[in-house]
Amino acid sequence: MEALPERVLQFGTGALLRGLPDAFIDDANRAGFDAGRVVMVGSTGSGRTQVLGDQDGLYTLCIRGLREGERVDETRVIGSVSRAVAASDDWPAVLDLARSPDLALIVSNTTEVGIADDPEDRPDLDPPRSFPGKLAAVLSTRAESVGYRGGDVVILPCELIDGNGDRLREIVLAHAERWHLDRRFAEWLDRSVTFCNTLVDRIVPGTPDDLPALYDRVGYTDDLLTVAEPYRLWAIEGGADLATRLPLTGLDGIVVTDDLTPYRERKVRILNGGHTATVPTALLCGLSTVGAAMDDEVVGPFIRRLIRDEVVPSLDIDLAMAAAFADDVIERFANPFVDHALRDITFQQTAKLGVRVAPSVRRYWEKMEEAPPLLCVGVAAFLSATRPGEIHGLAADAAADDWRARWEGVDPTDEAALRAFAAAALRMWDLEVVAEPVADALVAIERDGCRAVVASCFDA
Repeated sequence: MEALPERVLQFGTGALLRGLPDAFIDDANRAGFDAGRVVMVGSTGSGRTQVLGDQDGLYTLCIRGLREGERVDETRVIGSVSRAVAASDDWPAVLDLARSPDLALIVSNTTEVGIADDPEDRPDLDPPRSFPGKLAAVLSTRAESVGYRGGDVVILPCELIDGNGDRLREIVLAHAERWHLDRRFAEWLDRSVTFCNTLVDRIVPGTPDDLPALYDRVGYTDDLLTVAEPYRLWAIEGGADLATRLPLTGLDGIVVTDDLTPYRERKVRILNGGHTATVPTALLCGLSTVGAAMDDEVVGPFIRRLIRDEVVPSLDIDLAMAAAFADDVIERFANPFVDHALRDITFQQTAKLGVRVAPSVRRYWEKMEEAPPLLCVGVAAFLSATRPGEIHGLAADAAADDWRARWEGVDPTDEAALRAFAAAALRMWDLEVVAEPVADALVAIERDGCRAVVASCFDA
């Protein structure tokens, strides 16, 4: 693999990039697709560029989880990374790669806040301080090196925002205008640079608890050992021409499509929404991790049926595609290697419910002409979980003060007060149509406990 040219410039050195794009590129090279090698650019001062240099760009990928019901625990060395460069220490090296005729792909994951316009960024900084600024400098250098003709490159941002490629292109053009770049730059960008909207999906947990045992198993230490689940998806928006150009097309988990909407919709509503709709219920049932919830004799069936019987039918995408993804998600939730704390998932739960769960409730009502009973229990459990108390309350939610105010003076043993509370709360998500079943569930949870209410969902 050392003979392969450096075809990929990657902004970021983190675990998601190592566990998904860099692993895909390694697979492509092993399959003879000649995707080339990756040059990583670090900008956060994490020290990973030094570690990558010390390890000759090599690191271990450990795949752990379930695959079609079977336990998977595999390791392999990823050899797709050529070298890593710290932008603050050697920005000229990055610009040298920008001029390379071998460069074909630019990949990034600089977190959601990375794709943001910084009007104060400047081209004379070494390097520009924002990621879009760095990218504008790289592309400007490339355009000049080819005389604004040719030098085609595809940009694949992995930041988890909608329209990531479109937004990144807008900011690069804004920098070009502010920086008074050559007027030919924008024309060259239109002809020769393809900004793709993408969606990535793979859980890449942190350092495993059994790291010493893993080192013993592989026979060496690795400061960049990366753990990932078996499931992986890199969906890239583009047509047949892009699919032909990409050296990744054909790999399992790579999707090139002219519309990312179905992939985004199923991820938000099934994967993210499945978590958001069920975590308060699991917490109120005395559980602490997703794995424990999936194994629980009451909560496990609740989660599986809520996803399969209510979320999937509510979607306006191919239902066979949605059902297959739902099966994958349920298997991913049951990953025995990941201790995903339920409390961590409740971060900003109020806003998440509005985006991830409320659309499923509303659409189910519209399509089935009845309320989704399990989703209504999930919403009621969340309302109960907002009540200040020993196991209640929201640790990190912008609406926490609002919930405290809403609960002020509400007696949880007063059925009429609870019904009024639920009706008022549901208006924030436009869920008035299910006010009665949600209020019924909330009253029952406060009276009988959440576990009894969930168990009653499956009574004949």
